[in-house]
Amino acid sequence: MSTHIKLTVILHCDVVGSTALVTKDERLAHVRIQDAFKRFSEIISAHGGITHELRGDALLAEFERVSDAVTAALSFQASNTVFNQSLKDDIRPDVRIGIALGEVVIADSTLTGTGVVLAQRLEQLAGVGNVVIQGAVKEAIPHRLPFEYEFLGEQSLKGFDEPVRAFAVKLIEGESLSAPETPKTSVSEIGLADQSPVQYCSSPDGVSIAHTKVGKGYPLVAVGSWMTHLEEDWANPMWAHYLSNLAQDFTVIRYDQRGNGMSDWDNVDISFDRMVDDLKAVIDCYDYEKVALFGPSQAASVSIAYAQQYPEKVSHLILYGAYARGRCKRGNPEDIEESKSLVTLIRQSWGRDNPMVRQMITSLFMPDATQEEASWFNEFQKTCGPGENIARFREMYDDIDISHLLANVRAPTLVVHCVGDSVAPLSEGKLFASRIPGAKFVTLNSRSHMVFENDPEFPRLLHSVRDFLNTES
Repeated sequence: MSTHIKLTVILHCDVVGSTALVTKDERLAHVRIQDAFKRFSEIISAHGGITHELRGDALLAEFERVSDAVTAALSFQASNTVFNQSLKDDIRPDVRIGIALGEVVIADSTLTGTGVVLAQRLEQLAGVGNVVIQGAVKEAIPHRLPFEYEFLGEQSLKGFDEPVRAFAVKLIEGESLSAPETPKTSVSEIGLADQSPVQYCSSPDGVSIAHTKVGKGYPLVAVGSWMTHLEEDWANPMWAHYLSNLAQDFTVIRYDQRGNGMSDWDNVDISFDRMVDDLKAVIDCYDYEKVALFGPSQAASVSIAYAQQYPEKVSHLILYGAYARGRCKRGNPEDIEESKSLVTLIRQSWGRDNPMVRQMITSLFMPDATQEEASWFNEFQKTCGPGENIARFREMYDDIDISHLLANVRAPTLVVHCVGDSVAPLSEGKLFASRIPGAKFVTLNSRSHMVFENDPEFPRLLHSVRDFLNTES
């Protein structure tokens, strides 16, 4: 288990009288509570925070700055009051919020520690629609912010030996909160026209590898995998929004893996060692002392292997929806049989007009895609490479096992995983987080392999990546 301790700002809230709401109308109460937390999570993300847990009638979030936490809390309380007043019935989720500055322990996907407990205790002091903060939080808030405080005294809180100074905080009457900076999430801001011309480099065995870059900032290499295309990916519903958003902050270097996309397709050796060679060939084309590696899905294993061989070149590792062991290496006989069946289907029917086998992959990667998005991805898969190459990729990835390399990783590592990922189970994300020294682990409340731009968790993903690269540099 990977354990990380740090000092941070914790916000905890719960729904006041949730049992009474459920008693009145269980289904509607559940819908309304989830909607309230979704709206709060969006406000938290807009103010630079991260929602860590949504459990029943409670929410837990983390911020770097106390001013952001308090502003987000007051913004939500104001908007939630207006929203509830618009409802015609009495199923109205009101929340109370506590904010504390303290140490937390991050173990796998769970946040615990005195900071969390203190925020919970302060929240219990708050009335309906109110926010209560710790004295240390009040002292850290800039005086320029339009807040006023009511001293609640020295509170004896369960689990704490010393009394805690508590304050109720609210917006000064007649004042307003400045709108947060709009999150950078529009795929229209950066696109194919902003990308540098595609170039080619030669891997050690002579295979031509297509590569390009887009954006400005610290170099972030998107490690190649199967089914990519340097130009068509800008229309890819599963990938375009990542490119556009990451390119706003970083120089994103991409390449098509051999046998795939715009790189050489014919008579190429598709093997794990060659994948690592291709990554090295691309990185060597750019004049950077160090680069960060973004390794989604099976590309994570290639990233780890490269980092082992060339540790001096890797400043950060981001492993997203990743696995260290392919389906045939996880000890489940059913996975092995399913892998063999899928490889056979790919070889037999990949390029046919009937998209049956491609739809199977689409459903795994994008379970919540619209019909239009699924149809696009079904057709796109045919443009990425011939069936034999795609089958060989699938065969190779299912047979990967780089778990023995994890303990030797020295680069700062961020592991991000969707809890309902059906391509790479959450247990694989936990394996990375538990064996890589000092790895940070973020879970996303989604069942996708890679979350879409319209997923409520997408802003949190972007914030996690940006925060990690900015604070660990």
